[in-house]
Amino acid sequence: MGALSMAPVVGGYLRHLKSQDVQPGDSFLTRRGEPAPPVASTRVMRDDFGTPALVIATLEGGREVKIAHGSVIRVRTDRPEERRAVPDTTFSPVDAGSPEERIVAVGKRHLDDTELTATAARLSHGLNLRSGSQLEDVFGMAERLYLLHEDTEGTLATLGLLTNLPWDGAVGRWKSIQAALSLASLILREEGEHIAAANLGRRLLEADEVPSEPGRASRVLEVRQRQLNEPPLYDREISRALQARDAEAEYQWRRARFGQLLYLRARGGSETLTDADLDSRIARELGALRTLADELEAKAATRR
Repeated sequence: MGALSMAPVVGGYLRHLKSQDVQPGDSFLTRRGEPAPPVASTRVMRDDFGTPALVIATLEGGREVKIAHGSVIRVRTDRPEERRAVPDTTFSPVDAGSPEERIVAVGKRHLDDTELTATAARLSHGLNLRSGSQLEDVFGMAERLYLLHEDTEGTLATLGLLTNLPWDGAVGRWKSIQAALSLASLILREEGEHIAAANLGRRLLEADEVPSEPGRASRVLEVRQRQLNEPPLYDREISRALQARDAEAEYQWRRARFGQLLYLRARGGSETLTDADLDSRIARELGALRTLADELEAKAATRR
C-alpha cells in the first residue's frame, strides 16, 4: 500500500474487512499499525470483462489508495462487528411418512450444526416441493451433509426428496433436481450401486428436449454436444478468488465446478472428457471443497 501519513487515533474497533466493505470514516493501518487519514470516499474499478477488480479509496487530504477487490485489510472503524441473530431451530410437529418427517430426521442428525438444523426447522413448517427456492434449500442441506459432515446416508435420504421429482418444464425447479440426481449418482457409484447410479444419470436426459423439425433438431443437438465438450469449469474465477485469498468466493466457484463435473459424469461424459478424466477431477475437487468447508465453518463458529 506504500507509506501512508499518520493521523490521530480514530475508530474504536480494529476489524478485518474486505476491501469492498470499507466505508467513509474507516482508517487503514500503516505497516507500523498506525491509522492513516480516514477514508473520504470509495469507488470500484472493473476489468475489461466487467468484473470488479480494484477498490479505489480516496483519503481525507486527497490521496488515493488502490486495493484488490475481495482482499482483506485491517482498519480502524467506529462500526462494531454485526452480531448475527440466533436462528430458530425449533421443529414443527410433522405427519408420519411425510417429506417434512424426513427433513426433521435429517436435521436431527447433526444438532451441533446450527445452519443445517435451522434450515430443517424452517422446512418442517411445511415443505412445498413445487417451490424452486425450497428445492434449493433441500439440496443445500444434502450438499452440506456430504461436504462438511461426509454423511452419505443423510445425504442420500435428503436427495431422495428431489430425485423422484419429474422434469415438468420448470427450469428453476429442475436445476436443484438435476444437481440432486448428479450427486446421488456419484454416491451410488462410490458404494458400488452402478446400475442405480446409471438409472439416475439417464434421468438427466429428460430435459433434453429436441424440436420435431429435422433442421432445427440438428442445430440443437450440435449446440448441446458443444456445451458438453466445452463445459464452464470456472478456472478464471477460482484463480481470481485464490489471488484475493477470498475463501468464500473460492468455495462457491468450486461448488459450481463440482456440480458441472458431477453432471457430466452422471450422464456419461462427453467427447472431450472421459469417465476416467471426470473421476480424477471430481476426486480433486471434492478434496478441495471439504478442506474449504471445514475452514469456513471454523471461521463462522468464531463469529457466533
